[in-house]
Amino acid sequence: MDILNDLLRVAALSIGSVAALFLLCKLIGYKQISNMSLFDYITGISIGSIAAEMATADHPDFFQPLLAMVIYALAAVFISLAACHSLKLRRLLIGRTLLLYEDGNLYKKNLARAKLDTSEFLTQCRLSGYFDLSDIQSARIEPNGRISILPKECARPATPRDLSLNVGQAAPVVNVVLEGVALPGNLRLVDKDEAWLGKELARQGIRDMRDVFLATVDGAGNLRIYMMLYDAPKSDAYQ
Repeated sequence: MDILNDLLRVAALSIGSVAALFLLCKLIGYKQISNMSLFDYITGISIGSIAAEMATADHPDFFQPLLAMVIYALAAVFISLAACHSLKLRRLLIGRTLLLYEDGNLYKKNLARAKLDTSEFLTQCRLSGYFDLSDIQSARIEPNGRISILPKECARPATPRDLSLNVGQAAPVVNVVLEGVALPGNLRLVDKDEAWLGKELARQGIRDMRDVFLATVDGAGNLRIYMMLYDAPKSDAYQ
């Protein structure tokens, strides 16, 4: 009986901690990990650790860890709001961009401030697709730790503007079949229906929609189909 009570207690506390985490994440706002500052990242880890401890401690007090989670979340929100309203506070609390490389010159002091050595800097350049520093005009490390690179004019990809081409604005591709199931709402977005979809599938020799992994309709009304295959090829050139 004691074991059952313990399991029920852990389940109830876990549900409470998940609900608290959800509400606090709503309060803090959504950011990708790559867009988080170091403080945001540490705050998120701290809140998650407190929530896990709250759910599994032997004799937890629900309100004490909840209060700690709320204080961490409010601190993150306060810092975010302060950074939005003051440039000086933003530079103090979040950090500022550091110039690491420009026009053939590496800035050793800024590399040291960013805790980067030359090898790591070159690795990040290669991961961005630049294996030759002569193709780079400047490189900066952003407050979230990512390196942004400005290529030289001769090394950047050509654009339609460079080629004096007039191109229309591309429309988003809409999924109309996902994992063998038709999506009627998405079909209506592209002015189609399930009867049209069935005819198009039959025209392309597909008898069973369940064999379709993904089907999309582009801005021109063209249907593209991606089949669902259960067995992958045994040979793989990237192994």
